[in-house]
Amino acid sequence: MRGKAEWTSGSGRNRSGLISCGDRPHPISRRFLQRQCQAAGWGTVDRIENAVAQAGVANRRPAAALTARFAKPSPVTTLVLSHPSYALHDTGPHHPERPDRVRAILKALEAASFAGLRRALAPGVDRATLLRVHTARYIDAIEAAGPAHGTVYLDPDTVMSPNSFEAIAHSAGGAAAAVDAVMTGSANNAFVAMRPPGHHAGMASPMGFCFFNNAAIAARHAQAVYGAERVAILDFDVHHGNGTQEIFWSDPTVLYASSHQMPLFPGTGARDECGEHGNIVNAPLSAGDDGARFREAVESQILPRIGNFHPDLIVISAGFDGHRHDPLGGLKLVENDFVWVTAKMMEIAERHAKGRIVSVLEGGYELEGLSRSAAAHLLTLMGGVQAPLGVG
Repeated sequence: MRGKAEWTSGSGRNRSGLISCGDRPHPISRRFLQRQCQAAGWGTVDRIENAVAQAGVANRRPAAALTARFAKPSPVTTLVLSHPSYALHDTGPHHPERPDRVRAILKALEAASFAGLRRALAPGVDRATLLRVHTARYIDAIEAAGPAHGTVYLDPDTVMSPNSFEAIAHSAGGAAAAVDAVMTGSANNAFVAMRPPGHHAGMASPMGFCFFNNAAIAARHAQAVYGAERVAILDFDVHHGNGTQEIFWSDPTVLYASSHQMPLFPGTGARDECGEHGNIVNAPLSAGDDGARFREAVESQILPRIGNFHPDLIVISAGFDGHRHDPLGGLKLVENDFVWVTAKMMEIAERHAKGRIVSVLEGGYELEGLSRSAAAHLLTLMGGVQAPLGVG
């Protein structure tokens, strides 16, 4: 979020340490940002900027300052972070990873049942936060890769437009800010409604619509800033999170557990891929598997491992492309399956992590199924699901 801040060229960072788009002009007009903030219930741009300044953004902990100001403690608090820059990542016509994904989710969250949500703007990301996961050369390359005009493909699926880096930075910054909120007690749990997703991004490689690995950023941020000794990541996207697996393959302090369809892109995630310390748990499913098979795999293979890990924080890579209507997968999940797995994670979090969960949006490309599934996920995080939902 730039607003009135003065931006430098070259390094791509302003005086608060947030990564910018280098020497390119700010793509979001104040009028556009004001309209988006008011529509989402976040207040005025001036209110947001003034609060961040008063909270001490200049001390290079902007995410913590933002959440401390806007996520006030309450008995049950679910925080949603988003930012209008999600719409500036233009992937072109007919690309499945498109701005309408986040629009559909935010539209669903306008329902009266979500009145109790706390909402905040996802901040930009501090370079030091990215360096805990990605190499300096890779960070610089991604920042420089955006074209002056049109689009550029970094691989057959992963595309950048002139203002894509703005969305990428706020997506990663939202993950770190969500950790700040739950680790400081400002919120019980948090959901980052941003794009692009992240779980295919490796330490030095973009892939599958992903640039920075938001789930990994959240885990490393919790460890570096708050001293979390053990972080568990659950990934229920229909595609295996090969990037997250790569990043934590040799790290016994992070457990990565994934339920996904196989064979399917990216081709990783076999059951015998266990990591150097047995800290990787893969529970592959087959095309056509429904909620019963999904629940059996999660309950028998994943839940015991996460529970026995005794995590200080649970991060969820929340991909909703396992929904039965999604065009990029072949599973047959429905909204109640996402309710179930979210509730199971909440049970483990209550036992071991003081209820702390950070959920980041990954996949989900059929808008109705995506919005309904994300809404079900959030209602569960809020403690508001008392009975099975209707299914789409």
